[in-house]
Amino acid sequence: MAVSTSMQALIKGEQVSGSKLNGKLRDELLAEGLLLVVFHGSRQSFRARDVEALKRFLTDKDEKYRLLEVDASDSRASMATKTGNSKLVMVRSCPGFPVNSYEPIECRLNGYPFMINPQEGSFLFVTDWKTFIIPEDVIVIGIENMENFRMIRWQKAFFEKYLQSHEFSNRVLFVSRYPQSTDLRRWLCSIPNHYLHFGDFDLAGIHIFLSEFQQYLGKERSSYLIPDDIESRLKSGSKKRYDEQYCRFRDIQSDAYELQQLINIIHRERKAYDQEGYIQYNPLGK
Repeated sequence: MAVSTSMQALIKGEQVSGSKLNGKLRDELLAEGLLLVVFHGSRQSFRARDVEALKRFLTDKDEKYRLLEVDASDSRASMATKTGNSKLVMVRSCPGFPVNSYEPIECRLNGYPFMINPQEGSFLFVTDWKTFIIPEDVIVIGIENMENFRMIRWQKAFFEKYLQSHEFSNRVLFVSRYPQSTDLRRWLCSIPNHYLHFGDFDLAGIHIFLSEFQQYLGKERSSYLIPDDIESRLKSGSKKRYDEQYCRFRDIQSDAYELQQLINIIHRERKAYDQEGYIQYNPLGK
């Protein structure tokens, strides 16, 4: 199946009319934060927020997009001539996902002990994720925004207070989906640990959790991190972002009481709030 002309245009950095994009794929890319909306009166067009991030997401989603990793001037025949194997274009060069922690966690990788204890200002990237094993009492917190992921020590007090109030273990491994792929979700499905999703407090963020994580992990093994003060914070949130997301995600619902309450508050306030607001800008989290 060939890649559509509209998707090829997006990958080239061009604007594409909304009517030319597949509706389901468009909504998925918007929810992932990969598209920007450009208004032309009552009409909408879209362009990639980050072309490389869009390509990474698409190539992991469907093998047909992997051909996009080859330059237009590079055919399979020429690739075979250069490397002796045309199938090399089907291989992702860097599978896996980043991990972080503010306290040492002894894990296992490829059957050997693997200590996760990154120095402040760094994090680790697990590529052989199928052999990555963590202690069963560790809570996995998935962080959507990279700034929050990099600065976990600056949010330590926030996380510790939340985990204690919800009777979770205080042993935490932080993970990220960057670059966007299904590797993280597939790893989560292979382990018994509870997954706690920390994303933006908006309809698109909740959609990502419900569609990309909870439907695969189930309600017993996954939940959305909802701070106690989120209602007051939403009052100073972004009305513009709520309005942009409303048409696509206005009918989103959850049968988890706390998450549905968050959805109700977002609709009542007609605002969205970024998770970066919880960075305390204190490296010790005190």
